[in-house]
Amino acid sequence: MYDNILFPTDGSAGSEAAAAHVSELASAFDATVHVLHVVDTREGGLGVSGAFVHEDSQAMSGVSPETGYIGRHEEVDADEIEAELTAHATDLIEAAAGSTDGIGMTTAVEMGTPHSAILQYADDRDVDLVVMGTHGRTGVERYLLGSVTEKVVRLADAPVVTVRADESDGE
Repeated sequence: MYDNILFPTDGSAGSEAAAAHVSELASAFDATVHVLHVVDTREGGLGVSGAFVHEDSQAMSGVSPETGYIGRHEEVDADEIEAELTAHATDLIEAAAGSTDGIGMTTAVEMGTPHSAILQYADDRDVDLVVMGTHGRTGVERYLLGSVTEKVVRLADAPVVTVRADESDGE
């Protein structure tokens, strides 16, 4: 039924909770898991998704750990920032891949608008199911920041399973 399962991850507690579901589904259907992280390249997008400066990570050069944004007063090398963001993304997908031992897997880092890149990746690889975590934002915070998961749910051709982190995990 499911041959290819897409697991987009941003390293959040929601993504970590979704990893358990991905493992169970992939084992049950002998499916290949595609672990994907999207580096948000929209202007002003740094830190919005939580993907660039994670609470547990050290601040990257030129990126404020408080806001996750590149300081406008500092001169930054775009190639250097992109390399650091890609390295951080690689660490995230390796951690996510490590939680799904014994399952056929591919990993990828894409650049772009997260929901668009996830949808494109799913279409390009004939994904049968998308399993992703949600931050559990509501109200004004969700309206202002948007929801990558919500957009994927509304626009994906494949079914989407969403997993919210337990309240006890700080979400």
